[in-house]
Amino acid sequence: MQKQKPCDQMTAAELGRATRQYDEPFAALRESKPLTPAMRRKHRQAAKRARARISKDAAKLSIRMERRLLERADRFAKSHGLTRSELIASGVRAIVGSAA
Repeated sequence: MQKQKPCDQMTAAELGRATRQYDEPFAALRESKPLTPAMRRKHRQAAKRARARISKDAAKLSIRMERRLLERADRFAKSHGLTRSELIASGVRAIVGSAA
């Protein structure tokens, strides 16, 4: 059996032949399998680590902000892959850091 070239080194025709099996709708579902309990645990642990971006000594705040400004901030944060807390914290850092 001939070893297949890496995808980034294939011509368009070669890539088309190599991926033809995925042209049908839901073709990848035939090859997929459900997660095992161990894989599910590992996935949950990774998700928890991804959420833990704020240090343990972080304080919760209750602030007031104009609704439209908050909506704009949320849109900006989402489009830049940030949480609302990360956006606000980076803004405070920028202002406090520049004032020193």
